[in-house]
Amino acid sequence: MIRRLLSILFILWTLGLTVFTFTLPGPLAGVRTDGAIALTGGRGRVARGLEVVADKQAKRLLISGVDRPVQPYELALAYGYPRSLFDCCVDLDRDSFDTRTNAEESAKWIKRRGYGSIRLITSDWHMRRATLELRRLIGDKVTIHADAIRTTPDMAGLLIEYNKTLWRLLSLPFDRP
Repeated sequence: MIRRLLSILFILWTLGLTVFTFTLPGPLAGVRTDGAIALTGGRGRVARGLEVVADKQAKRLLISGVDRPVQPYELALAYGYPRSLFDCCVDLDRDSFDTRTNAEESAKWIKRRGYGSIRLITSDWHMRRATLELRRLIGDKVTIHADAIRTTPDMAGLLIEYNKTLWRLLSLPFDRP
């Protein structure tokens, strides 16, 4: 009996991993949102966020997880955007250090600004867990649009992220309000 149960659980886990791997989200096009949030930690995320706000696809950008010593003018210089874009339209979150704290700081930013729609920018393999964490805090009143940066993750990376996402999903009922 236990062997059958373990076999069924393994089959379900394997099917879930297969779906997770072959249905990674992609970039978002043609959608304007109140705000955009770019999570640091992966190639192309900040660049995409700056592109979105420069093209007026979002009113404002939060770059979440910026190292404390980094200054806005350094980011402007590094990414080739005018300092004025940062002065008018970019906020830096320096308190986040992982996906959960990214979501916490982002939720505060969304609430403070009164936004009803958000473009979440992160890697394709990270999008599901990042969305899960943010949705847990903001509920259904804010629309989250996934704008995933396409990557070529290796199987080990996908396996780790799938397990983190699955673990987080299973632990949600036990979160304290």
